[in-house]
Amino acid sequence: MISPDKDLMFRNRLAKVFRHLNKLAKRQSISCYRIYDHDLPEFPFRIEMYGDWLYVAEYRRNHHMDGLLHAQWLESCKAIMEEITGVKTSRIMLRTRQRKSSRLGQYQKLDDEKQIIGVEEQGLRFKINLTDYLDTGLFLDHRITRDMVRKEAKGKKVLNLFCYTGSFSVYAAAGGAAEIISVDLSKTYLAWATENMALNGLLDLSRHHYVHEDAKKYLEEMQSEYFNLVIMDPPTFSNSKRMKDFLDVQRDHVQLINLALMGMKTGGLLYFSTNFSRFQLNTGEIQGAIIKDITKATTPFDFRGSVGRYCFLITKESNHIV
Repeated sequence: MISPDKDLMFRNRLAKVFRHLNKLAKRQSISCYRIYDHDLPEFPFRIEMYGDWLYVAEYRRNHHMDGLLHAQWLESCKAIMEEITGVKTSRIMLRTRQRKSSRLGQYQKLDDEKQIIGVEEQGLRFKINLTDYLDTGLFLDHRITRDMVRKEAKGKKVLNLFCYTGSFSVYAAAGGAAEIISVDLSKTYLAWATENMALNGLLDLSRHHYVHEDAKKYLEEMQSEYFNLVIMDPPTFSNSKRMKDFLDVQRDHVQLINLALMGMKTGGLLYFSTNFSRFQLNTGEIQGAIIKDITKATTPFDFRGSVGRYCFLITKESNHIV
């Protein structure tokens, strides 16, 4: 069992970070943000605020507690979270996950329990699922990147690859995109993406297309020099049975980026991101493009100090790729 001294350490740490981050969130009118991410090894939690709910992921570890003691410890931790954040324990949803550098967990369904809520981010609404999956449906670390897409989207033809629940597509639609194509291997997440669009009164199936396809296959077959704006946030690794080959972001990113550039107009923008912690962009093999590392510029206040992902803005410079 964790000692009272350790409990006090957790309470003090959580109080300190929450006081600081909550102040910043209120100043920016943000209701969904990360509070804590394994700050203390004895308390291996990721804690995120979603409106008046807390989503808590406990990373698996050897805690040397039997089932009953562990359950009691979790309840005491939730009590501390309620004390500090003001969120009632009945609105603290807790899940257990393995620590991974990839987003493989987003497609893993946990059970049939459902706690679905609606939240607001920068004037837009999103459906959040706090119970069924390891990820809630909204990657908070891309808050700034999404807003950049909204500001760039007016009149543009937009391609959102590995679109997940379509948050980038919603931002693009809010920014006045002329056409949006959202591509994902999961019919569940494509349906979720249309729900998010409808939540904002932006769904227009004459201009918004949802494609159930392997992103790499889509890139290989798409029309050349068509898109003005592309978003690509692939998983670190995927070996889905629906793909003809497995995906490894370090191995495959050059091919994916070059294929995307072929489908873009000159001057088009590609936002490429990955949360593979050891990722290295092979700039020498990316042809006809200007590459800018915007990782720091797109890291929100609640993710500073934790290098969780990389983000690059790639501008197509010419119509020819060697």
